[in-house]
Amino acid sequence: MRAAVIKSPGEVAVETVDDPTPASGEVVVEVAACGLCGTDLHILEGEFAPSLPVIPGHEFAGQVVARDANTLGVSEGDRVAVDPSLYCHQCHYCRIGHNNLCQRWGAIGVTVSGGAAQYVAVPAANCVRLPDHIETADATLIEPLSCAVRGYDVLRSQLGSHVLIYGAGTMGLMMLELAKRVGAVSVDLVDVNPDRLVVARQLGSSNAVTSADQLERPFGWELVVDATGNERAIQDGLGRVAPAGTFLQFGWPPTRPEPPSSPTRSTTRRSPSPARWPCYTAMRGPPNCSPRGYSTRGCSSPTGCHWRGTQKRSTRSGRGRD
Repeated sequence: MRAAVIKSPGEVAVETVDDPTPASGEVVVEVAACGLCGTDLHILEGEFAPSLPVIPGHEFAGQVVARDANTLGVSEGDRVAVDPSLYCHQCHYCRIGHNNLCQRWGAIGVTVSGGAAQYVAVPAANCVRLPDHIETADATLIEPLSCAVRGYDVLRSQLGSHVLIYGAGTMGLMMLELAKRVGAVSVDLVDVNPDRLVVARQLGSSNAVTSADQLERPFGWELVVDATGNERAIQDGLGRVAPAGTFLQFGWPPTRPEPPSSPTRSTTRRSPSPARWPCYTAMRGPPNCSPRGYSTRGCSSPTGCHWRGTQKRSTRSGRGRD
């Protein structure tokens, strides 16, 4: 079969590799579509995957074309979306329900061959059969959507909030759609790419601008979401949070930004998305002051937080989920 292979940092090639065969409990999926995630770019840059070479691709869907004789619950011909997370189900954290902190964590497309290929072998337990009304290729977006949904689970958003989102890429637009569905009274987007802003307006954003300075909201926004990972956007967004508001760090910054000065309180830590590894950091402000408090709300990265320099111990206490 043909597959994209990240051979070393900065080097990727499309090559002919052996077709996969299903091990015990596995199926082989013929890939209909595979998404390109920021995580894949970090793997290409040599920042994330435990070892190279690797076939990337953790956002994918397709049709089951082969199965192990002992596999249950999935049949050949089934159209499936695939959860890329691989857990041992035996370590302390798996046994207490925090699989995202698995001490033997792995992921399809990160630690084992992924969906950037014609075929991929995956655990049958990770396959979710698709209903008839969902196109197979469209199901590629289920994995990133699960991350955005979990971000809003963490937020416990309130009706009538004013929301500001940095980044009108795939994740930012998903955040826009979710904000509208959880009762936001307005949703503003900021992005430096005018073409992306056109799409944001088509999807119903209240405003879509290249700088938050173009927006009139003197008291700030009750919820500010960064879906860029850009440090300048993060720092700008922190200054836009209304008193008692919340800042959700959804993107993956290249380095850890400094928290606001004189933190006075931090939110409860929560562990990350069941299907992926973006780290969610939230900051809440007391009612009568600027946004304060700095708390990693959890991360399922095998090294703790996707922010380089954060140690594993930073996510090993007081959590609930992503």
